[in-house]
Amino acid sequence: MFKKEIWTWTSLLCASLLGSATTVALSGCTPTPPVNVDTSTTIDSPVDSNVTGGAPSAAVETPMPADESVSKAKTEAQPGTEPAVKLVAAPAADVALTASPDAVRKSGGDWPQWGGTSERNNTPGVTGLPEEWNIGKFDRRTGDWDSSKAKNIRWYANLGSQTYGNPVVAGGHVYVGTNNGAGHIKRYPSEVDLGCLLAFNEKDGEFLWQHSSEKLITGRVHDWPLQGVCCAPLVEGDRLWFVTNRGEVRCLDTKGFYDGEDDGPVTNEPANVAEIMNAGPAAKAHADTLAALAEGKLSDAAKAKLAEADEPLDGDVVVTTVTDGKVWKATGNFGGVDRDITIKQIGPRIMFVKALGVDDKRDADVVWVFDMMGPEMGVSQHNMCACSVTSYGDLLFVNTSNGLDESHINLPAPDAPSFICMDKNTGEVIWTDSSPGRNILHGQWSSPAVAELGGVPQALFCGGDGILYSFAANRGKDGKPELLWKFDCNPKTTVWKLGGEGTRNNLIATPVAYDGLVYIAVGQDPEHGEGEGHFWCIDPTKRGDTSPTLAMKLEDGKRVPIEHRRIQAVEPEKGEVEVDNPNSAVVWHYSMFDSNKDDEIDFEEEMHRSIGTCAIKDNVLYVADFSGLVHCLDAKGTKDGKPVVHFTYDMLAQSWGSPLIADGRVFIGDEDGDVAIFEFGAENNEPMDEINMGSSVYSTPVAANESIFISTKDKLFSIGETE
Repeated sequence: MFKKEIWTWTSLLCASLLGSATTVALSGCTPTPPVNVDTSTTIDSPVDSNVTGGAPSAAVETPMPADESVSKAKTEAQPGTEPAVKLVAAPAADVALTASPDAVRKSGGDWPQWGGTSERNNTPGVTGLPEEWNIGKFDRRTGDWDSSKAKNIRWYANLGSQTYGNPVVAGGHVYVGTNNGAGHIKRYPSEVDLGCLLAFNEKDGEFLWQHSSEKLITGRVHDWPLQGVCCAPLVEGDRLWFVTNRGEVRCLDTKGFYDGEDDGPVTNEPANVAEIMNAGPAAKAHADTLAALAEGKLSDAAKAKLAEADEPLDGDVVVTTVTDGKVWKATGNFGGVDRDITIKQIGPRIMFVKALGVDDKRDADVVWVFDMMGPEMGVSQHNMCACSVTSYGDLLFVNTSNGLDESHINLPAPDAPSFICMDKNTGEVIWTDSSPGRNILHGQWSSPAVAELGGVPQALFCGGDGILYSFAANRGKDGKPELLWKFDCNPKTTVWKLGGEGTRNNLIATPVAYDGLVYIAVGQDPEHGEGEGHFWCIDPTKRGDTSPTLAMKLEDGKRVPIEHRRIQAVEPEKGEVEVDNPNSAVVWHYSMFDSNKDDEIDFEEEMHRSIGTCAIKDNVLYVADFSGLVHCLDAKGTKDGKPVVHFTYDMLAQSWGSPLIADGRVFIGDEDGDVAIFEFGAENNEPMDEINMGSSVYSTPVAANESIFISTKDKLFSIGETE
């Protein structure tokens, strides 16, 4: 998550996720979904030329629904759908528990979630990766691929026009979150803005299915245009979990409808097929269609709209009235399938809706849905929801992305949960926590990590107040978790200012657990630009407030703790002080280091804001900051709390993603589209190679099954040794 208001993350969250304060503050646009904007990746690019290197799918293209929310925003956004299903008591899915993190990393096989495991350390034990590659050349107008100079490219597939989701590889599939720029489903041509989770065949890149989420009616305050799905899914067996741009946690069947089953409890979910607006040139078609429906017929205009959506009528149709003048049912053969199409007159539009089933192979099969923006939680996400979920046993951990409104001052839902634990089999919410309370600085776009630390399973949550929280990774008690410790990642005197002018930062990166310690960098929305950063190594065995320092004030000659404040924790001009915390969990802290010992701190000797997650192997740590510096450090630091900096390298372009350590090399992408490749090791301070991917790399390279997978802004590449 993100180019406008992160992730927005985009990212990265989302990219984690984006937008300048000025732009968002002036926003307030409330487009009616589906939003028609130019999201295509090429000019005049055919819809089904999405893959090179694999046979095209013969399945009929069909649409995906977006369930109507009980919230006002979602009700208005989805006028043609039925109410969303609330699920808390579904039978448990047949899902095997994940292997241990060490086993997953060492296997060199699948990489089934962001960071591969719940510890989030992107260091797969993959071997046999290519020494070099060349993507060939793509025609900017047509999208045609000139592969004459391509090398070690097994296949590529078209993604949306902006992609922040990191690839996930599991069970012979590759999954990527993006927008709808590729237009894989004919009902949703590329100019329609959606959040999409795409599934491809790992072997040849064949498009399999797509989950589509229409944009929220509230617009950029909750669902920033073009950002799409900015997270990575979690895959275990035949189940997949992810969060949509609409603030929903969804569980899908990885087999889709190809297994001939509509897995539930969500079945026959409604899907908007087409609409006719009572406006402009379509006004006559609207009037003709209403008149025909009153006579029990489908108008030529209605038939044409259905044909455009890949649901052409074959033969006769029976139209019956359900609610006079409001709802009708058309029964016939549409798109080669005998089915009912529900037709609804809602405001100025006539909506055509179908129920998804086993014949809709190119759509995702939804198992259960939980709407975090619904009345049970009332979350108000800022610009987007961008959490890559993770699990521990049957527990699913989710950052809700609750945040500020477009003013960047008001918090619409201060009591809404920020971190939740669910039963991954049923969608039941087990416990919730809203620890940041009113201290959320902006948004909450990070992803959780889970690890056994000090013999205790811990769920790590990056709060929107810049504090890292650890909760016991269990079912809690009475709907509440057990807080183990919290760690303020910002110095107490830092100040939050709108638009990134201040020094207090968010936590957008994902925490990493390595060899009993926890690692995290601070950062801000990319639109806020570069700034002061901090990187922390934390001892997770301590309890309570383990921050480096405490905020105090003098009362009656005694120091009294100050309750944490959003803008500035300590204001020295008011006589407040920052004092060392005797319970501090700091192992070491990195903000700057005079590597050349000239008594001056150069640009290359500073840690800047970062939205990237570190990767660590054999105590060698790599992390990229948003200024484009790659920092290589000793993961254990020194006994006096100081960092050991091996080197920094300037990529000369902003970095949104995170490093991949695999097969003796380190891979890091940047906004210019270059992937810098280092030989692994503290002494290797210059890249072996820099390979351009043709467009920006906002995501993180991953490796699995002797292949590297890289999603650029608009394409997914499978890179491996080829004949």
